[in-house]
Amino acid sequence: MSNYRPLIIAGLILDIGQGGFFDGIVFHQLLQWHHMFSSIETDRTIAGMELNTVGDGLFHLFDLLLTLTGIFLLWQAGRQAENSWSGQVFAGALLMGAGLFNVVEGIIDHHILGIHHLKLGAHQLLWDLGFLGSVGLLLAIGLFLIQAGKMEKGQLTQ
Repeated sequence: MSNYRPLIIAGLILDIGQGGFFDGIVFHQLLQWHHMFSSIETDRTIAGMELNTVGDGLFHLFDLLLTLTGIFLLWQAGRQAENSWSGQVFAGALLMGAGLFNVVEGIIDHHILGIHHLKLGAHQLLWDLGFLGSVGLLLAIGLFLIQAGKMEKGQLTQ
């Protein structure tokens, strides 16, 4: 019987961290749509930019810790002979991890805490909802890949 659980957990944790890096690099730094606390303190003042820079740094530190944890879990999974390996299952777990990152970021940061929004302005709710819309797509494709990878070896139970 195949055991994909360690591979799936490693992929989920790894890409929750990578999802954070993607968000931070693309939305915080390249597009500059928001920073960690941009709905609390504007980034248009020196004090506000200092606060947001520290917030972004703490966010990236958390992403790094998640990524390193995911790498460690992947290494541990590879050391156990009873664990199964599948590129499809791992890719599916990575996509699901990105989707889970978007759930946490989109629901907690954008809506519950309101510390920032994807893109501030007149249509910020639409941007936030579009961001959450990516969750379903990432989770569905990820789950499909995991199930397909398990069926490849005739194991749909783990």
